[in-house]
Amino acid sequence: MRKFINYLKESYKELTQKVTWPSWSKLQSSAVLVLVATLVLAIVIFLMDFTFQHLMELVYSL
Repeated sequence: MRKFINYLKESYKELTQKVTWPSWSKLQSSAVLVLVATLVLAIVIFLMDFTFQHLMELVYSL
């Protein structure tokens, strides 16, 4: 139990004193980057799905 308590104390100390947290502006720019990348990926997947759907409809109609 002593090791676990020591682990919790050291983890708290590391999170509050040693970790460099990003600034608010960096955090916002990273969030925007993730949002844009997600939208681009969603559009690409949608276009692939749309293309394959129509391609399969064409194949099945033959």
